[in-house]
Amino acid sequence: MQRLFSCFPDGWPGISILFLRAGAGIPLVYDGITGLFAASQFIPFTRELLAVGAGILLLAGLWTPVSGTLAAILQLWIAFSGVDHLRAVLLLAAVGAALAMLGPGAWSVDAHLFGRKRVYIPNQRAAHPTPKVVSPATTI
Repeated sequence: MQRLFSCFPDGWPGISILFLRAGAGIPLVYDGITGLFAASQFIPFTRELLAVGAGILLLAGLWTPVSGTLAAILQLWIAFSGVDHLRAVLLLAAVGAALAMLGPGAWSVDAHLFGRKRVYIPNQRAAHPTPKVVSPATTI
């Protein structure tokens, strides 16, 4: 599972990835919910439902490479089907693709589930008695 994620940066880079996830997730959820009420056919309804799901996953930082890729594909699908707000759709597609390549960041569910773990190995000398050291002069 570690191969799906490039890194889990914290500090300022992690905060910027959190802002990117929020900047992509909130419009996806909002536009998807408003599109659900306007959709009267099965295909647009499914597309908007997938957009809401991708937005929620991006906001939580869960399965970020998959949800970022899904968001980019859905936004490109919307762009090619003809919309009046083409710039916003292409920007969301670019941010989704960037998030898929960057990874979720340290403040995400992915980081807690699949992030790097620290393993503490106890001191072996404390568990076993120290061996005796024999000097070379006494062995002759």
